[in-house]
Amino acid sequence: MPIAATALIVDDEADIRELVELTLMRMGLKTAAASTIEEARALLDHQQFDFCITDMRLPDGLGLELVKCYHERLPVAVITAYGSADMAVDSLKSGAFDFVSKPLDLSVLRKLVDAALKLRKSAAAIADTKVPPAPASDQVQSQHPGDGGLLGTAPAVLQLRALIDRLARNQAPVHITGESGTGKELTAQLIHAKSPRAQAPFVPVNCGAIPTELMESEFFGHRKGSFTGALKDKTGLFQAAEGGTLFLDEVADLPLHMQVKLLRAVQERAVRPVGADTEQSVNVRIISATHKNLNALVAAGEFRQDLFYRLNVIEVRTPPLRERRDDIPLLANAILARLAPANGFAKPPKLARSAVDALMAYEFPGNVRDLERALALSDGDAIHAEDLQLRPCLLPAEATEARPAPPQHTLGQAPLDSHVEELEKQAIRNALDKTRWNKTKAAELLGMSFRSLRYRIKKLGIE
Repeated sequence: MPIAATALIVDDEADIRELVELTLMRMGLKTAAASTIEEARALLDHQQFDFCITDMRLPDGLGLELVKCYHERLPVAVITAYGSADMAVDSLKSGAFDFVSKPLDLSVLRKLVDAALKLRKSAAAIADTKVPPAPASDQVQSQHPGDGGLLGTAPAVLQLRALIDRLARNQAPVHITGESGTGKELTAQLIHAKSPRAQAPFVPVNCGAIPTELMESEFFGHRKGSFTGALKDKTGLFQAAEGGTLFLDEVADLPLHMQVKLLRAVQERAVRPVGADTEQSVNVRIISATHKNLNALVAAGEFRQDLFYRLNVIEVRTPPLRERRDDIPLLANAILARLAPANGFAKPPKLARSAVDALMAYEFPGNVRDLERALALSDGDAIHAEDLQLRPCLLPAEATEARPAPPQHTLGQAPLDSHVEELEKQAIRNALDKTRWNKTKAAELLGMSFRSLRYRIKKLGIE
């Protein structure tokens, strides 16, 4: 027979302690209670607990003291007064597993406790697992166990993995920043997959892809007959993610009227379907992301400060490729291994030294997407620098702020890139003329693959 989990309830109001104790006992938990921080410390220091829930304001201090001291040992949730959004956010930033507001909604409390115990059970299972030592090898390992596809050994990647592991242990809203192609959705998926919500849905939504007039219905659902075309009840994205994670990609693209409605849903943990008379409680963790600068949008009045404050409880930055150049060969080979079967290769092409050097020197404004495009344009048993079709590029503004301005061209003088393009066009035309426009023979004459030549002809507008 399994041993019952034990919870500590800390509250100076006897009726609240009794209500929480009764709820947890009906869930099969053993309970202990304390009315002050001093009493709670004495119990936590001398007894083993699986979960703790504490009121925020206690006679001898704030429940945050317990959060800060014990959140590494066990999940600690906080009871906050109704409307105390600032306190709730502070508790999550301090390491609280989650919070519940007064008056207590017992269904929300039960879901919170269930999630906390799943996390505790998962952590215990990991601690009991014996991981055998890795075999000695001169090659860099393609990925760490359980990294879920987040490849690399650069310091920025190692820090990101460690942060993902920590964030998986609580329910705080997370905001992920980073340039396009740096793995923001992958990071969100890993936080979800390592959390107690892993068995529930992960629902991604691109906020910029939903028509403005349909946003409320898409997010919160609607009732049959609530508007023209509402032929049946519809479940919204919040309800679809019940018990799991809702990933709001490109959240900066939400219009202001929708930001107001999203703020209420996040604060109250409840949504009202279009045409419904009452709100429905939802148990969803919010992870948001954007490649835009939300601070700047808040300053410009284009994004609500209060919503930013609630979404950006913990911020995660995904590093661009130029900050982890040593990982580029590893990522390139992983992408080639994935692309090879789809392109009819029995085994992935090899990267020549010239190709590796070119990739290591490139700025990758589109990050992994640029890397995938460069490798997808290549064919043959070996990939050389000229097969990659890497072009001079402009970096995102935030990456170029510290760089000196490029030299200005004299009026009437063509830029170097245009001159190079003209030379390239002429060389391709000469080869095509010599081979009577036989592109296969022209490619051989130019020393490039047929696919690369075809791409250059289209890119340069040669007909």
